[in-house]
Amino acid sequence: MKLLVISYYWPPAGGPGVQRWLKTALALQDQGHDVEVLTVDPKAATYPLKDMSLLKESESLTVHHSGATDWFKRYQQLTRRKEVPFSGFANQAGTPGPLQKLSRFIRGNCFLPDPRKGWNKQATALANKLLQSKDWDLIITTGPPHSTHLIGQTLQKTHGITWWADFRDPWTDIYYYDQFYPTRWARRKDMAMEQSVLSQADRILCVSEDLKRLLSSKVKRSSNDFHIMPNGYDPQDFSDAASQPSNEAFTLAYTGTLTLQYPLDALYKAIQGVIDASQAINLVIAGRPAKECVDQLQQMARVSNGLFSFKALGYLPHAESVKVLERADALLLLIPDLPNNKGILTGKLFEYIGSGRPIWGFGPDGSDAQAILDKVNAGKLHEDPNKASQQLLSWMHDCPSGASQSGKEAYTRAGLAKALMA
Repeated sequence: MKLLVISYYWPPAGGPGVQRWLKTALALQDQGHDVEVLTVDPKAATYPLKDMSLLKESESLTVHHSGATDWFKRYQQLTRRKEVPFSGFANQAGTPGPLQKLSRFIRGNCFLPDPRKGWNKQATALANKLLQSKDWDLIITTGPPHSTHLIGQTLQKTHGITWWADFRDPWTDIYYYDQFYPTRWARRKDMAMEQSVLSQADRILCVSEDLKRLLSSKVKRSSNDFHIMPNGYDPQDFSDAASQPSNEAFTLAYTGTLTLQYPLDALYKAIQGVIDASQAINLVIAGRPAKECVDQLQQMARVSNGLFSFKALGYLPHAESVKVLERADALLLLIPDLPNNKGILTGKLFEYIGSGRPIWGFGPDGSDAQAILDKVNAGKLHEDPNKASQQLLSWMHDCPSGASQSGKEAYTRAGLAKALMA
């Protein structure tokens, strides 16, 4: 098939949203499909994260770039911040001040569905030219930013082409939505756009069963119109996941964003339980944890008499992040402490599975994440910090292996891409 993937986030942008369609596009291309990508010109884009190493991986794909109106520059000027906000405002510590509240209000009420809609006009114009140059079979839009889906909606209406909308996260139900202080009018308008996309796309792709349940509850459609495509992982990213690490002290690793919505208090108590048992433990975080989290973990390390070590490595290129996983004894997984969080599947879960390391952390009983861990025999999530500490202490004496080989194979990008086109 001839596919045009439309994604705002593309190398040199970094993060799991980029990897989802970079890896999937490469897998589809390897399986004989003709895949091209339409994205924003990096010079006109605003990325919370950059990973220049991913550019090399995308070289075999034909990528088209459009201009954009950069509304986020206005945000940065208003807030006097150099950084673009991360998901859940992980890089903005503390209670927002008056200026931050005003900027968030403007974002949530004036830039609907999101500020990156500033690339839609030019992206649609370029897409119209591309659709006239080749007999395309399918276009796929991926969000966030969910404004990207409005490009697909326009192209479907104009050209009658088949359009699939890929949802990596919820739209109006995203956990930090209320932090934009939407008015009743703005919320209704946003929900109307969401409803129109869910109603008109020929197929809805979702990262999890729970997201499918959420989105399908908003529209009267057949269950067959929804397809679950987890994020997955690429086995080629891992050098030798079967080798055992040789750390002086038992080492936990975490990759990705870590906001105050995560069960941090339970994590602190569990680590303290290990320290109180006079056992040494290290924690390494590669990503962007909230400042309050970093401060607390550093304080725990200072008063631990050398039994607890903490390192915050910052955001790393993907290849280096994978090495952090491979060098750890076990991997830390945390499910955000939010309403209806049983269905949350963080993108890192599947890379964790691919690493072959055991997975430990905190999440609700009966979660979709735990169901997957049970299926592939990869680890355990807890609600009780004391039980979590006891499991870590047990693993220090006899650390289990991670996911089974068959379990890992179930979540490869190649396998998920093949299932998508079946």
